[in-house]
Amino acid sequence: MRTRAAVAGGVVLILVAVIAIWLVVRQVGDHLQLPALSRKCTVQADGRVALDADQMANAATIAAIGAKRGMPERAVVVALATAYQESGLRNLADGDRDSVGLFQQRPSQGWGTPAQIRDPRYAANRFYAALKKVRGWEKMRVTDAAQRVQRSAFPEAYQKWADDSEVLSRALMGDATGAVACTVGRTPVMHGAAAAAQLTRNLALDWGLQGLDPTDPTGLAVTPGDQRDGWRYAHWLVSHAQDHGVKRVRFGDLEWTARDGTWDRVTDQQSPAGQVVAEVFNEG
Repeated sequence: MRTRAAVAGGVVLILVAVIAIWLVVRQVGDHLQLPALSRKCTVQADGRVALDADQMANAATIAAIGAKRGMPERAVVVALATAYQESGLRNLADGDRDSVGLFQQRPSQGWGTPAQIRDPRYAANRFYAALKKVRGWEKMRVTDAAQRVQRSAFPEAYQKWADDSEVLSRALMGDATGAVACTVGRTPVMHGAAAAAQLTRNLALDWGLQGLDPTDPTGLAVTPGDQRDGWRYAHWLVSHAQDHGVKRVRFGDLEWTARDGTWDRVTDQQSPAGQVVAEVFNEG
């Protein structure tokens, strides 16, 4: 009888503990930062952020579209904080009611078709266009500016992502040097001429660049207008390394490699004529 009582008491204690943990997670889940073994990218720019490859690529595209539209860096911070809260920087196929995509925009609310909204460039463009219409958004808190666009049931939720979004924005908008470092798996999604062509096409689409050579099977080279633009493109290339088979990126006297996943100083030579140079994995 004592054994049965002890077992029953143990079961009760376990159930109580499980319920207590569930309540805590439900209460603070949005703020709970659990270790993520899949995180492969780190961003360090007056702060540190860790993301996985998909999140990093989406963040880089959101920042690039903002720059392409001529939006100030503050707009990029608001956009990133919004996508952080709405989707975790993931291009979701579904969500609350008919919400889809990075910003969980709803076709029924006039944001576009589901297919359009699942396009990160389209979704980011629609977000920035809506933000630009908000009078005085530049002086608002991040969460207030985001809320004026999103009309969320949780208007304060965006603010907790403001600091991380500022770190990402500083790096992706070229205000920091060698700030985005990603570790790429041994088996890239793409390689060879196909990877080089896709990489060139998407860099041009995200940043609005003209005159890039899409026929170079080894990678690409782009001449930036200045140092800041150079780091914008270099960080974008590293951010998209996993999904575009990027093996190496060089700008100035710094080089990132997929093998090491870090930026290191090179002494043999700087990138030609100040260019940002990317090399993709060979075929086979």
